[in-house]
Amino acid sequence: MKSRKTLSNWLTNRYLLILRNEENFAEKTTISFTYAKLILITFLLLIVMMIGSLYLSSTLMAQWFDPRHELIVMDRHLVDLVEKVDSLENQMRIKDQFISNIQRVLIGDVSGDDSVFYSNASNSVNKAIEPIPAIDSQFRKEFEESELTFLTVSNPISHELEQQYFYSPIDGIVTTEFNIKEEHYGIDIVSNSNEPVKSVAEGTVIFSDWTQESGNVMAIQHRGNIISVYKHNSALLKKVGNFVNSGQVIAIIGNTGEFTTGPHLHFEMWFNGNPVDPEEFISF
Repeated sequence: MKSRKTLSNWLTNRYLLILRNEENFAEKTTISFTYAKLILITFLLLIVMMIGSLYLSSTLMAQWFDPRHELIVMDRHLVDLVEKVDSLENQMRIKDQFISNIQRVLIGDVSGDDSVFYSNASNSVNKAIEPIPAIDSQFRKEFEESELTFLTVSNPISHELEQQYFYSPIDGIVTTEFNIKEEHYGIDIVSNSNEPVKSVAEGTVIFSDWTQESGNVMAIQHRGNIISVYKHNSALLKKVGNFVNSGQVIAIIGNTGEFTTGPHLHFEMWFNGNPVDPEEFISF
């Protein structure tokens, strides 16, 4: 009686695949297999192909298979652009406030809340001056009566200025020197009439206008948080926003404004919001 085949027997029966040469029937190789092994290998290959297809469709070939890919990429770019715009707006607001404070200093406007600006290598931040406690009043009085200035040559910060080269703004004679105690934050230089005034370094004009106290005034923002100021000019040759090179003519010496006795240039240099003595860094 012939034995009945079952599924288990069908899966486990071993078969031999023989490969022969067609011309001489020489045996080349043999492969032993069962249907169970063949089904298992086929299943594993399908799993690997499915995993590979899913990986490629979500990475390398996402732009072809995923219709949302372009939308996702555009959303990411939009978020990056929004962040950059917010950062630029914040920087512009800080710069505008910084320039506004400089303009107030130049025109002698002390109305409203007193403020002072602080600058570092990365940005310029404006902070309000807090009232000085009574316990510090004696220290402040002693400091103001001392011979110290805001920045001296021995100060490490001033060495940063000494490493830069500055042109002389005008050929002339210094008649009034820098004096913090007398609130004379620059030097007065007497020269010939109609003598051109030159920029001490390259930079951008941040103020160019008439003021009652100082006449025609120009201020230039240089790299390294340095600002140069030129007062009492008869004419201003540059406007706000203009870029000027080192030694470029920007104004004509004059006798405009109050408290002036003749044609001269009142020249100031500010570093990180503090006045410095120009004669320490420029040869006149």
